[in-house]
Amino acid sequence: MKRRNFLNQSSLGMTSILVAPHVMGCSSKAQGSAAARKNSPYVISTWNVAEANSIAGKALENGVNALDAAVAGVAFEEANIQNTTVGKGGAPDRDGNVTLDACVMNHHGDCGAVLAVENITHVAALAKDVMEHTPHVILAGAGARKFALERGYTPEELLTESSRKDWKKWLEKGNYQPEINVENHDTIGMLCCDTEGNLSGVCTTSGLAYKMQGRVGDSPIIGSGLYIDNEVGGAVATGLGEEVIKTVGSFLIVELMRQGRTPQQACEEAVQRIVKKQQGKPDFQVAYVATNKKGQVGAFSVHSGFSYSMYKDQTNQNIKSNSVF
Repeated sequence: MKRRNFLNQSSLGMTSILVAPHVMGCSSKAQGSAAARKNSPYVISTWNVAEANSIAGKALENGVNALDAAVAGVAFEEANIQNTTVGKGGAPDRDGNVTLDACVMNHHGDCGAVLAVENITHVAALAKDVMEHTPHVILAGAGARKFALERGYTPEELLTESSRKDWKKWLEKGNYQPEINVENHDTIGMLCCDTEGNLSGVCTTSGLAYKMQGRVGDSPIIGSGLYIDNEVGGAVATGLGEEVIKTVGSFLIVELMRQGRTPQQACEEAVQRIVKKQQGKPDFQVAYVATNKKGQVGAFSVHSGFSYSMYKDQTNQNIKSNSVF
């Protein structure tokens, strides 16, 4: 099932639809029974992921740190077999194997990533374990899976019957080209600001549908799919990873914010750098979401149709992004 069709049928509807950019203010004082909190936490995520956002947001309101909240939030989509771009149920490579990628980054600048992992659903948590329990930043393939088993993760089949049928239908075309279109975004990226005012983020994906075996996109690459600088802000990417990698998009956005751009201005410049390299209208989607330490939020995409989710003060909103086309 295509993500847009699934979302239209979903009971996890947002409370309202807005248009980016939006200002939230991480440093504002909490109200009511939560007055003891130092900051009013918030969550922003790529695409319409209300339940994932709520899980992360409620965790933040209960005092959970930004990274743990983000990992808990994206875990919902990693286990959601109706989401064909993340975790279990994700579209396989052209040989029928589901491989997952993820990375995490905390407010200290520590990071971890796993690439091309098979049979492990919660790769965001696994990336966090790489960060916290190994001397490395990245583990890939069989080594990442071995580490997961050592950590007590339960292996399971990630290719669902629905995904298998879609893959079989794709095989009938016989051209062995990956599916690239504006709806095939392949990623959930999530940024959290906790009650201490600290920023952390997660990016997790099953990657480009029907990719070549071993292909890895931007999502687990620190600086491309995700980047955090707690003195400045954070950014996440979604879309065709090859194009994000070429400009190290998330790092670029944070550096532009360091130079004084707002998150909106930084996202727009990052997208424009990709578009300017194309001859004509691109046939792929790339989108960014970013936030700074002032609590300002921005989003921008190549094509229309992209939106991001925001949770704050026990409320979810789905916010439409502006775009080049």
